[in-house]
Amino acid sequence: MSQLLPAADRPLPPAVAPVTPPIPAAPSSPAADPAVAVAAPVAPGARTAVVGLGYVGLPTSLALVGSGARVIGVDIDPARLDDIRADRADLLDVDRERLRDTLRATDPALRLTTSIAEIADADTVLICVPTPVDRHLDPDLTALRAACAAVVAHARAGQTIVLTSTSYVGTTRDLLVEPLAARGLRVGREVWVAFAPERVDPGNDGHRQELTPRVVGGVTPDCTARAATALARITPRVHRLGSPEAAEMTKLLENTFRAVNIALANEFADVCRDLHLDVTEVIDGAATKPYGFMAFQPGPGVGGHCIPCDPHYLLWQLRGHRREAPLIETAMRGISARPRRVVERVRDLLAGSGRTLLGARVLLVGVTYKPGVADVRESPALEIIGELVRAGADVGFVDDLVASVRTPDGATLHRLTDHTDREWDLVVVHTAQADLDEAWLRGQPMVLDATYRMTGLPRREVV
Repeated sequence: MSQLLPAADRPLPPAVAPVTPPIPAAPSSPAADPAVAVAAPVAPGARTAVVGLGYVGLPTSLALVGSGARVIGVDIDPARLDDIRADRADLLDVDRERLRDTLRATDPALRLTTSIAEIADADTVLICVPTPVDRHLDPDLTALRAACAAVVAHARAGQTIVLTSTSYVGTTRDLLVEPLAARGLRVGREVWVAFAPERVDPGNDGHRQELTPRVVGGVTPDCTARAATALARITPRVHRLGSPEAAEMTKLLENTFRAVNIALANEFADVCRDLHLDVTEVIDGAATKPYGFMAFQPGPGVGGHCIPCDPHYLLWQLRGHRREAPLIETAMRGISARPRRVVERVRDLLAGSGRTLLGARVLLVGVTYKPGVADVRESPALEIIGELVRAGADVGFVDDLVASVRTPDGATLHRLTDHTDREWDLVVVHTAQADLDEAWLRGQPMVLDATYRMTGLPRREVV
């Protein structure tokens, strides 16, 4: 495995505009592999293969289509491709319109396939596969290793290959550069390789790719330039870094920063409740300071593809170096414990009204990890539901974006369609979706507001 690189003692190079000097033509001599021919030079990004069509890959593909590129969308799951073709993918409105326009076109700019071999038709390959953690909070590199191995096996000379999936420092060299060299494809000569971490904020139209700067670090300066040219099609600004390792660590810093500050906000929420203060009022007050403060909100825990997972890639790598990161470790323990804190609060509130969890009727309102997305990956709601069920509670949930959930124990719970006709001992507001029925909530005997934002409820408690 690549060694963890020390931080540079020099300032970062300045950001660059999307306009990039002309890229040199690919070498005319064939690669060492006689089966690989050097393609005619094409501006990077004009023909792009996107490997993995999930929450990052599909929006990226559609943004590229919007830029005028021809895109080959590769996903090994035929059901995912069926969902995309049937317009069932969870997308921002602007991307949904792009998808519909593309599907209706007589010559679609997006070609969907399960065949990784078709990446040979592309000048640029973007790898956008998930990098979760396992039940022990260690990196699960199954999808990433498979995708990189498949890309290496089918890569040809003349291509630019860009890894976007968050991972440990050294991933790009371990999974792309070294295997390509073993095939006889010299990086920086026959193929060009870089790391450019994804910056997709699902459900947030204000942070779509065309509005969000990207960073990129290539194996050589020419690798960086080619990757920057490809990414400039879908981003307003590309910031160049000196290596893939610097770009990999940049992504880990971005999400570790968020994790630490969310853990701090949760801790302040607990402290404020003990001191009979409204933490939301306190945070809103602090946020009026125009410098040195960034507002983070407390909640029931952290879900999704980034914050609960990415810092563990760094901690896992540091353990291999027998290095500690006490602040990060403490923050991640706090994040991991937050759903259980919600369950403890449910137990305490029920006890205050003479009830126990055994047989208590508890409703969760909203189960996605954030509002506006049909995504329950790592959602705190799953652990909360599982803990409540194990304690003997009669648990239901309502969320128009989710038909059913599977708890950590493997049980399946289906969305209720008649929750307003039932009596509940306690309602937990976990995710405030756009269609949240506040009028109904105001009539409930007890509401635990895990979002900290339902301030108009008469019988409201917070975590």
